[in-house]
Amino acid sequence: MKLIRHTILPLILVFTVTSIVISQNKAVKSENDGWLIDVNEAYKQSKKKKVPILANFTGSDWCGWCKRLKSVALDKPEFKEWAKKNVVLLELDFPRRKKLPDNIKKQNRELQQVFGVRGYPTIWIFNMVKEKGTDKFSINGIGQTGYPSGAQPGKEVDKFIADLEKILLKGKTQ
Repeated sequence: MKLIRHTILPLILVFTVTSIVISQNKAVKSENDGWLIDVNEAYKQSKKKKVPILANFTGSDWCGWCKRLKSVALDKPEFKEWAKKNVVLLELDFPRRKKLPDNIKKQNRELQQVFGVRGYPTIWIFNMVKEKGTDKFSINGIGQTGYPSGAQPGKEVDKFIADLEKILLKGKTQ
């Protein structure tokens, strides 16, 4: 399965995004500053900034490795500064206790299926193109990563950013 996933990049899939009522999303925001939860908003910002989307598939309130990734990389100033310049951040959460609006749950499940995510945390970098006159997007998956394994203690954020840079570089050569 891994071989198929790695050999079929860029991944091009089409999925239908449910119409999302903006007012519902104002009440529920990511607990992480700078992260969006609505793929439509991430698409708009990605198009405006001309950068890809970095999606964090997480179990924010139960996944130990997700909490660890947040503390050693995602919350660090180095990552936040890097992200501002290079990507639009999208949190796709699968919590056990925290309540999400039904439309966000559905969106997250659809994207989980599109990318074949089976474990957390999983980070995907991708581009989207909206098909004119529809709610459908073409998704071009650039690459994926997860927790920065093999990093020296205290250097996880550096390894994580280096892993993301490799993915972005690969995307530019495709």
